[in-house]
Amino acid sequence: MYPLKRNRRLRTTAALRELVSESTLSISDLLAPLFLIDGSNIKESVDSMPGVYRYSVDLALKKAKKLYDMGIPGILLFAKIDQKLKDNSGESALNENGLMQKAIRQIKKNIPNLILCADLALDPYSIYGHDGIVENKKIINDRTNNVLAEIALSYAKNGADIIAPSDMMDGRVYCIRKILEKNNFVDTVIMSYSVKFASSFYGPFRNVLDSNPSFGDKKTYQMDFRNKKEGINEALQDIEEGADIIMVKPGLPYLDIVNELSNKTNVPIAVYQVSGEYSMIKSAEKMGWINYKNVVIEQLMSFKRAGASIIITYFAEEAVKFLKENE
Repeated sequence: MYPLKRNRRLRTTAALRELVSESTLSISDLLAPLFLIDGSNIKESVDSMPGVYRYSVDLALKKAKKLYDMGIPGILLFAKIDQKLKDNSGESALNENGLMQKAIRQIKKNIPNLILCADLALDPYSIYGHDGIVENKKIINDRTNNVLAEIALSYAKNGADIIAPSDMMDGRVYCIRKILEKNNFVDTVIMSYSVKFASSFYGPFRNVLDSNPSFGDKKTYQMDFRNKKEGINEALQDIEEGADIIMVKPGLPYLDIVNELSNKTNVPIAVYQVSGEYSMIKSAEKMGWINYKNVVIEQLMSFKRAGASIIITYFAEEAVKFLKENE
């Protein structure tokens, strides 16, 4: 209908563009991953992820307080476990004085209003680096679920607000929900890694936690990245089993999945902007190839546009600064 309809009219000024914007990004959308390591007064850099560190519990508490004071509503905790504590059954993950349990207790005691999410899988605790119990080089689903449920209960008892199973075992959400209900943790949230693809974008993360598999790969439980319908089915099943929040991981390569789930479901959707996505942007920044701030905000906004409610990102702290600069 040109010239009656000129689409550029609504783009002529910054104020107009802001007025008609369809998607918004706010600090309250962000969760910050936080990596734990045993010891005290330790802040250990990660070569493959510039600006990311492993923290002993005392320094993790200080970091969590800083993030909370910046307005970031929650953190997602991961633990790097000493090799001598690893086995094939995740026994050390059930230790009430274990690294994750200590961190949850300390942070919840000192920052009670910070949302504490605890990642749940066996790979940090496994001598094989796999997300489940191994027998004859196969990952055993149901035995793994029993252990995951017990670990989830331990995390809940110590104060975790959200349990985030990342293992991709069939039925694990139901097992976790059942044990939480049985023990009266009815308000503990499950944020399931529902659509977690077997992705090449995880490399830097596995270096952080020393969780590379010692044999094979994770393709018998993590999803084939060629499959969309399968991912939708995984998420819908997790909702039926009791997941309160579903997650898509990685982020940018799978915006189609996020959007499809946004159209099909009414539960909050989280997206995890993973280590490979982060490190590529950091590398491009170092080389001077991109406008770093603009690229970070553009990618985070793309997750919101696709339908995500929650963004788990290593850029969380910097994103807060960028968003405040634009206020």
